[in-house]
Amino acid sequence: MDMHTVVVGTSGTTADDVIAVARGAARIEISEAALEAVAAARQVIDDLAAKPEPVYGVSTGFGALAVRHISPELRAQLQRNIVRSHAAGMGERVEREVVRALMFLRMKTLASGHTGVRPVVVRTMAALLNAGITPVVREYGSLGCSGDLAPLSHCALTLMGEGEAEGPDGAVRPAAELLAEHGIEPVELREKEGLALLNGTDGMLGMLIMSCADLARLFTVADVTAALSLEALLGTDRVLAPELHAIRPHPGQAASAANMLRVLEGSGLTGHHQDDAPRVQDAYSIRCAPQVAGAGRDTLAHARLVAERELASAVDNPVVLPDGRVESNGNFHGAPVAYVLDFLAIAATDLASIAERRTDRLLDKNRSHGLPPFLAGDPGVDSGLMIAQYTQAALVSEMKRLAVPASVDSIPSSAMQEDHVSMGWSAARKLRTAVDSLARVLAVELVAATRAIELRAGLEPAPASRAVLTAVRRAGVEGPGEDRYLAPDLAAADAFVRSGELIGAVESVTGPLD
Repeated sequence: MDMHTVVVGTSGTTADDVIAVARGAARIEISEAALEAVAAARQVIDDLAAKPEPVYGVSTGFGALAVRHISPELRAQLQRNIVRSHAAGMGERVEREVVRALMFLRMKTLASGHTGVRPVVVRTMAALLNAGITPVVREYGSLGCSGDLAPLSHCALTLMGEGEAEGPDGAVRPAAELLAEHGIEPVELREKEGLALLNGTDGMLGMLIMSCADLARLFTVADVTAALSLEALLGTDRVLAPELHAIRPHPGQAASAANMLRVLEGSGLTGHHQDDAPRVQDAYSIRCAPQVAGAGRDTLAHARLVAERELASAVDNPVVLPDGRVESNGNFHGAPVAYVLDFLAIAATDLASIAERRTDRLLDKNRSHGLPPFLAGDPGVDSGLMIAQYTQAALVSEMKRLAVPASVDSIPSSAMQEDHVSMGWSAARKLRTAVDSLARVLAVELVAATRAIELRAGLEPAPASRAVLTAVRRAGVEGPGEDRYLAPDLAAADAFVRSGELIGAVESVTGPLD
């Protein structure tokens, strides 16, 4: 099978598949087993729809309006109306990759056979994704309970051939035109289908999965930049010894210490002291780097466990159970996802905070053990990296505000029917900003640490550090010298960090890092 094809069955999907669809060009196929399960669940809904007894979402209104029984001739209108009325988002457009992840994850749940939609709904969602049609979804409109309602509604609106969407060429046009161009027939919704398209935690889950992937890379980057800073400050690598971390057996801490030790292997800088004055201990930002980054790694491991459970879940209300019962439930509540989104924002912020402290130490002549002030070429005439650290500090300061948990907030809605909500979508949005900022903070540390190592004339850095120096200079980040327009250097360092080139340069010497 083509490696760029993702097959969706009844038992969920994987994080790698989500990223392949959201960020790549992976095509989607629905398995025959899934289509059979979808058809079987639909038959249950059709049977219930034919009965006089009211069933939530099938023959009633929604939320606080669930007390009204809807007659058969109004049910198609009911499903259309819930999509149209709930497509009430405002603000800036959400990124394409987020919308694609959201759509794919909703389709995954529809394919589980627990939602009661017809097979045509699942097939049409796959067709939209395969055609590169991306609904316009706005920033605000989800409280993270009863699902990501407004974002999912905008996606469902496109499925109906209404609203606006972005085509594969990036232009935003009426959805009806885009569907027609790609030979996709708009879906005319029937009982339960409008509700099933809206009632999921898919947006926050998609953002969690992508943030986990990004943070996994950035935690390794942070180990590298911390090692470079330790080396530039003539610190000791003895604190990284495996036996020290074995007596406090947090796996993330051990992994970070091992990464740093491998980067520093063969260094001629570690353990030296300015003016032969012995240094008994390095500052916490150096000595405790594995403890802080390691705690973040362990938080990431927990977040991934939550994501895996969600990927195996069918989140909807009501759901069709294997024995044919259709039951209301609260599985759409976003608390499990919201909590780890907030946890990760805290971990990312603390990692950025300790990196900023290391950078400041490199620039301060009173604490840098012989380096020139601000790593300037001619201090006083040149300001060196003084304002690069200001930029870093501004990023960290904003991250601290973003680390305030969204999940502790709740504003009741739907006439108090939905009286406790998760705010998971908001947690996800701020985490994406925090992850983006963390990459920039680490890029600034990289610029400072590499410049400082080059200023240690006569001392030979570790082979891995030398590989980084060569690669980062090739990437357009200049070394020590007189002041110059600095923003392009920082942008190049940022791109170098995000692209994986930094890790690649190190691993060319050390082999794979954790």
